[in-house]
Amino acid sequence: MPATVRIIHATDFMKATAEGELDIKESTRLLVEIVSATDLVDYALVMDTRKAHSSMSVTDLWYLAAEIHNAGKNLPRKTAILCPRERFDHTGFFALCAHNRGYNVRAFTSYEDAMEWLISNEPAPETVPGGWGGAP
Repeated sequence: MPATVRIIHATDFMKATAEGELDIKESTRLLVEIVSATDLVDYALVMDTRKAHSSMSVTDLWYLAAEIHNAGKNLPRKTAILCPRERFDHTGFFALCAHNRGYNVRAFTSYEDAMEWLISNEPAPETVPGGWGGAP
C-alpha cells in the first residue's frame, strides 16, 4: 500500500547546551512541536538519527517517549527510527518505550528496511519482536 512518508532529521530536534551536552528538555519540546505542527496521523514517519552527534541515555529515551505520550500527541500510524548500528540497542529501547505507550515505532539501521516496513500492510506488533521492534 503506498504511503506518504515524512522524514525528520535529528538536527531538526536535537539541541545542545552551551557546554555541548544534549539538552533533553529542549530536544523533547522541539520534537513534540514538530509532531504537533501538522496532522501526521495519515503519514508514515522516518526519524533519521544516523548523523546525530549526541547519544541519549536510556533515561532520556524513556523520558522522551513519556513526554510525547503525556503531551497527548499522536505519532503517525508508523514511525521508523533510523540509527547507526552502534546505537541500535538505545534506539530500540526508545521504540519499545513508545510501543508500550501504544505507538507503532520500530528501530532500523537500514533505510531500505525502514521504507519497506513503512509501506507494508503489516499491522502493529502485539509484542515487540526481538525485544526492540525491528531487526538491525
